[in-house]
Amino acid sequence: MMMSGFFRFGVWQNFFRAWRSGYSGNLEGEGFTLGGVYVIGAGRQGVLLEHREKEFGDKVSLPSVVEAAEKIKPQAS
Repeated sequence: MMMSGFFRFGVWQNFFRAWRSGYSGNLEGEGFTLGGVYVIGAGRQGVLLEHREKEFGDKVSLPSVVEAAEKIKPQAS
């Protein structure tokens, strides 16, 4: 995304949302790497949830993470 990411309206919305809620985390580091969340089931279940950041500050829905985690079935030994 590099510099073009800073000109996106959604990035600024996410920044102000975090600032208003009092976010005070570590802001050091590269800063140009987008993250993601994966919930992976046991054995052959595979990926149950995949969320990739599309822009800086894009958040995953916590209820969808919990729902995917509840679908994990123990692997038979």
